[in-house]
Amino acid sequence: MKSPSAKLKSNANRHFGIVLTVIGILATVPLLSGAYTPATTSITVVNNSSRAIRHVYLAPTNEENWGPDQLAPATIVAGGGTFTMSSVSCSAADIKVIAEDQDGCFLNQVVSCGQSSNWTITNESVRDCGN
Repeated sequence: MKSPSAKLKSNANRHFGIVLTVIGILATVPLLSGAYTPATTSITVVNNSSRAIRHVYLAPTNEENWGPDQLAPATIVAGGGTFTMSSVSCSAADIKVIAEDQDGCFLNQVVSCGQSSNWTITNESVRDCGN
């Protein structure tokens, strides 16, 4: 049978070990949270069509919830024009770019994150006009 002082010493050592473990875990959490930095990419939309692009949106490839319009208010990408989005943050390997033309039809393209991408829209690009 252990003496009362040995029992207290054993409990103190156990508590000390638990406290050290908790402190170690708490110290590594901030380091781990900063370890992942989302990739960024530059995306240039090239409008080689006869239609004006009035809105450009970004979304994760597997979601239908789009982010805010990337074009400034009253900005239009006319035929022959380009629009570049710099330092686009990506939390996955790919990102979906969606453009809305003057007829309210949508076009989309998936581009790779972490590298510069060009998306060229032509008159032959497939549009989704809700039909």
